[in-house]
Amino acid sequence: MAPVDPHSYTDGAHPVVSRAALAFYLDFAASTIHASAVLTLSAPHSGDLLLDTRALAVHSASTDADPPEPIPFSLAAAPDPVLGTALTLALPRDTASFRLTFSTSPAASALQWLAPPQTASAQPFVFSQCQSIHARSVFPCHDTPAARITFSLLLNVPEQLSAVAAARHVARRDPLPSDHRGACDDGLWCAPGRIVEEFQMDQSVPPYLFAFAAGSIGFRDLGPRTRVYAEGGDTVLDEAAREFAGVEEMVKVGEGLFGPYEWERFDLLVLPPSFPYGGMENPRMVFLTPTVIKGDAAGAQVVAHELAHSWTGNLITNKTNEDFWLNEGFTTYAERRIVEVVQGEERAALNMGIGWRGLNRMMERFKDNMEFTKLKPKMAGIDPDDVYSEVPYEKGFQFLWRIEREIGRPAFDEFLKKYIATFKFQSIDTETFLEFLKTNVPGIENKIDLHLWVEGTGIPPDAMEPDSATYKKICSLAAEFKSGKLPSEDEVAKWSGQEWELYLENLPADVEASQVTALDERYKLSESRDYEVKVAFLQLAIPTGCKCYFNEVEKCLKQVGRMKYLRPLYSSLAKCSSEEKMLAQRIFSEAQEFYHPIARSVAEAILSKHS
Repeated sequence: MAPVDPHSYTDGAHPVVSRAALAFYLDFAASTIHASAVLTLSAPHSGDLLLDTRALAVHSASTDADPPEPIPFSLAAAPDPVLGTALTLALPRDTASFRLTFSTSPAASALQWLAPPQTASAQPFVFSQCQSIHARSVFPCHDTPAARITFSLLLNVPEQLSAVAAARHVARRDPLPSDHRGACDDGLWCAPGRIVEEFQMDQSVPPYLFAFAAGSIGFRDLGPRTRVYAEGGDTVLDEAAREFAGVEEMVKVGEGLFGPYEWERFDLLVLPPSFPYGGMENPRMVFLTPTVIKGDAAGAQVVAHELAHSWTGNLITNKTNEDFWLNEGFTTYAERRIVEVVQGEERAALNMGIGWRGLNRMMERFKDNMEFTKLKPKMAGIDPDDVYSEVPYEKGFQFLWRIEREIGRPAFDEFLKKYIATFKFQSIDTETFLEFLKTNVPGIENKIDLHLWVEGTGIPPDAMEPDSATYKKICSLAAEFKSGKLPSEDEVAKWSGQEWELYLENLPADVEASQVTALDERYKLSESRDYEVKVAFLQLAIPTGCKCYFNEVEKCLKQVGRMKYLRPLYSSLAKCSSEEKMLAQRIFSEAQEFYHPIARSVAEAILSKHS
């Protein structure tokens, strides 16, 4: 076997799945998908073929012929805790495509099923989150970004619901018996009260970008190629439309910086608050947490990041999760270039400042395992979700910014456009990037220690803190806090959530309870609608023993499932006294059914580590 990815059973000596024709019957009552998949290989193959699965019940395998011939298959006896379960197929001679029928588990790691009481619409809802290695819990596949696929998708849902996907919407129509290809029986597929939503994705994507959602979903148009969708009715839609009104202009800015937008549409879906990330860059249909709707258009920065992925991450993809910085470092750089044009240099510098603080915080988090401060860490046997951090984002950004400073922005812009044009619709590794860099910027290895940046631990000495008047002023005000000086109302009069976030991130960790309460009495930070501000403040307050904020901490952990907030709040509680540990355990026991499986697993790991 020739492994291509430490997080996949994919054998590099064999062809990979290049196209999937998927038919999904969504059984909301059972939190299960009954499904079929016709999988086409990149080249005909004979003999054993391995696919990735996790908690899937595989019912049958057959040739894609008329009549079909059964294909022997087996699932490994015991699942690997990271990789899941290998599905081995004994393919007949020169098999080009084959058919599988299977069902997902109610505990599928990619899927969250919400019952009517858990949604604003009082209708059931389901959504997928396949990054990093969770597509295998939805359908058997080569679940590695090295194996890009095109796909068609049929979603059979109750007729009162609608569905969206990271693909072109073809039709909403009545079910046909020929649709399901064995996913279920004709009577179930074509039952009264069911409807089929049909989608097509003809541009190749890594499996982690496969995405769909179904529920009571409405929409508002934002521009000729941009639309916002949401579950929750007119109020959420109207707020989202106001927050993201400038998205079409951002797409144009991105095209000016990085070349043509290749995905036709850039639509947004605001998910229920249990969504575990700020945003997910699914092509054509970005998934967003409702916490990015802040009422001041500040949420557009998250959208800028997901938009930037349209070039770096979606067009050019990291070959494995060990190369994750190629996705996120490039995208963080591209995001800040877009923000710089749309919102100005000072706003981009604040963004960089928050990132700089985050990168330094990660050095403390990984002080006992500095491997994960490398741009290219070794990750065999490691679940990517367990070590997800700001390192690939912010250290990756710093590396690219260092190259820009060395060769100048005009030259770097030309390099970036050539890089995107050269590798679009490909998955590459770090070594490929470095060779491209050295070829196109001759002598760069003599000016920048590329090996130190990629293979070294920690923050390289030629990384740079951002330099802006606003950034320096906020850091100066934060330094004065320890001596008891609070910022004046005049000094914060024009602050948005981002300025407050940067201020709180720079406060000393060893503050006293009286200082925390004084700050909150003046500025009501614990009540902020901006979760970045609220969580940064609560994270500061918890170690001081300010029990008056425990109710806010509990409300936050029960109302929002975004891991960016769960990690620091649960970690802060778990590191304190037995009272705080017990509080964390109680909150988790009461809130865990609200969390997406990925977030639930992360919270469990934090509490287990500090038990």
